[in-house]
Amino acid sequence: MADDVVAVTIGGKTVDLHTPVDATAEVTPVKATDPRGLEVIRHSTAHVMADAVQRLFPGTKVTIGPAIEDGFYYDFDKPGGAFTEEDLATIEKTMAEIVAKATPFRREATTRAKAIEDFGKMGETFKVQIIEAIPEGEEISLYKHGAAGEEWVDVCEGPHVPHTGLLAAVKLTSVAGAYWRGDERNPMLQRIYGTAFPSKKALDEHLKLIEEAKARDHRKLGKEIELFHFDAVAPAMPFFLPRGAYVYNELVGYIRGLYQEFGYEEVITPQAFDPRLFRTSGHLGNYNENMYRLWTEDLFEVEPGQKPDPRGPREVLQDASFALKPMNCPSHCVIFGSKKRSYRDLPWRVADFGRLHRYERGGVVHGLSRVRSFCQDDAHIFCAAESVSVEIESFIKLLYLVYHAFKFEDIGIRLATRPEKRIGGDDLWDFAEKALAQGLERAGLAYELAPGEGAFYGPKVEFHVKDALKRSWQLGTIQYDPNLPERFDLTYVGEDGKEHRPVMLHRAILGSLERFFSVYLEHCGGNFPAWIAPRQAMVLTVSDKSDEYARKVVARLKAKGLRVEADTSADKLGAKIRNARMTRVPYMLVVGPKEAETESVGVRSRDAGELGAMHVDAFAERLLGESRPPRSAS
Repeated sequence: MADDVVAVTIGGKTVDLHTPVDATAEVTPVKATDPRGLEVIRHSTAHVMADAVQRLFPGTKVTIGPAIEDGFYYDFDKPGGAFTEEDLATIEKTMAEIVAKATPFRREATTRAKAIEDFGKMGETFKVQIIEAIPEGEEISLYKHGAAGEEWVDVCEGPHVPHTGLLAAVKLTSVAGAYWRGDERNPMLQRIYGTAFPSKKALDEHLKLIEEAKARDHRKLGKEIELFHFDAVAPAMPFFLPRGAYVYNELVGYIRGLYQEFGYEEVITPQAFDPRLFRTSGHLGNYNENMYRLWTEDLFEVEPGQKPDPRGPREVLQDASFALKPMNCPSHCVIFGSKKRSYRDLPWRVADFGRLHRYERGGVVHGLSRVRSFCQDDAHIFCAAESVSVEIESFIKLLYLVYHAFKFEDIGIRLATRPEKRIGGDDLWDFAEKALAQGLERAGLAYELAPGEGAFYGPKVEFHVKDALKRSWQLGTIQYDPNLPERFDLTYVGEDGKEHRPVMLHRAILGSLERFFSVYLEHCGGNFPAWIAPRQAMVLTVSDKSDEYARKVVARLKAKGLRVEADTSADKLGAKIRNARMTRVPYMLVVGPKEAETESVGVRSRDAGELGAMHVDAFAERLLGESRPPRSAS
C-alpha cells in the first residue's frame, strides 16, 4: 500500500488498515485525497481534538464527534462556561503535540455491559446513554490512541487512520451551542467545529475559500446592497427592499416565461385551509410541528342552549383551527379533482408561486437560507404512470437550462428512497423508486442513492449544485407521489373508457426562492448580471456642471427600458466610483463637459474594466443586448 492510503473498502464498506478482514475479500485502497479518505481523516481528527480538550479542561464530558461535509465537530459538556477563541488556539497547539507523537489508533471489541461499566466509572454519562441505545447483542468497538497508560478512548464504529501522525493539516474554525441530541429540552453543549485535510496546501486553499465565503455572506451583501431586511416583528420572515424585490420578481418572471415554453399552466391558490384538507393529505399527523395554525374567536363561543366543548383549548384548536399552507400540493389536488378529466387532459402541469409558511425552530433559521415564510417555483405534474420517465426527462431539460443560465455548471444527482416514517405500501414505493431511476437513466444521467431520505409520501430526485466557492447546495427536486392521488381519490377517464388513478410528480427547480436568492447572491458575490441586476448603470458626474447632462443621459436610457440612476451628489468622482462599486452595479458611466459636447459617456464595466468613451445610443444598444434573460429553450 502507498503512504497516502488511509483505509480500504470491502464490499462497499470503509474499514481501517488495522481491522481484521477475510483474506479472500476483494480490497480497494482508499487514499487520503479520496472523499472517503477525507472523511476518515476528519473523524480521526475529531478524536484527537476531544483528547486535547479533556487534557486541557478536566471534568469536560464528551458526546459525539462525526465528520461532516466540510470538516468535523465534537460536542462537549464543559463546566465553567463556553470555549473562547483563545481556547481554540490552545486546543490546536495541544492537538499538534498529540499528532507529532504519531501514536497508532487501536480498535478493541467489547461488550455492551462492559462498555457501560467502564464509561460509567469515567463519569462519561453521555457516552453511557449512547451505549445504552445500542441494541443488545451488537458488538461494540472502542478506539484508542496515545502512549501506553495515557490512551484516550471512545466508543466508535470507526474507521480511523493508522496513526495520529497523518493528521497534520488541522484548523479549528468556530464554537457554537448545541442541544444534546438536538432537543432543546436537553442540556446545552458546546460544539467545536474544525476541518482537516491530507496536506497543508489543501487546508490553506480551503481556509482561503472560508474567508471568501465570509466576504460573500448573503446577509452581509444583502445589507450592503440594500436587498432585504429582517425584523423581530416577523421572526425569520424577510422584508425584501426595492432592489431585492426587483431581483426576486425577476426570478419569478424568468421561470414564468419558461413555463410557457414547457407547457405549464399557472394557478393561484388560497393561503389558509380547513384542517380537513391536511388530514386528507396526511400532513396533519406527519407535519404538525412545522405548520402554523389559525384561530378565530368563534372557535370558543358557546351558542345559547349549547353545552361547552368538554375538550381543552389545545384539542379544539387541533381539531378546528385553519392552517396556513406549508406546501401547494393538497390545493392542486383539489383543483384536479374539481372536474371530470380525460386522458386527453394529461399530462397536466400546474405551477404555483403561492406564499408558504413553515415553522422552523429558532436555532436553525439562518438569513434567507432557512426562513419561515417563503415562495417556491412549485409545480405538479399529473400524468399516467407510463408517462413518468418522459416527464422527468423534460423536467431535467428545463432544470439544466435554468442552472446554466445562472452559471451553475457542477450538478450532482441523488435518488432519495423511502424514509422510515411514510405513507403508502411497499409495492407503491417499489414502483415509484423504479420509475424515478428509469427517468434519470432515460436522460443519460448518473446518480447516487440516498437511502431513507425521501419525502413521507414518495421518493425524490435531488439536484445538488456547487457554487463558485465549491460548496454544494440542494436546490431542485422531482418527487414521485402515488399517495396523494389515492388519498384525494383523483381519477381520469382512460382511452378504454374506464377510470384510472394519475401519478403526481412534485417538482421545483430553484426550490425556495428565498434560499435560492441566498445561494445565488453568494455564488455571484453580489455581482448580478445585467439582465437581473436591480440597477444596470450609474451615471457619475465629474462636477455639478454636468448634472443637467447626467439627468438627460438617465432619461434617454430609461426611455429605452434600462435601469439607470445618477449620482449628482457633492462627493468627488473617486468617492462616487467607490460608492457605485459597493453596490456592484454592472456599469459606471462618467460624464463631464467633454462627454456633454459629444453626447457620450465614459464607460467602466464592473467585469471588463475601462471601455472608453461611447455614444449614449451605442452604449444603450450594448446594455440592451445584455438585458435579455437567457430564456430560450432551443
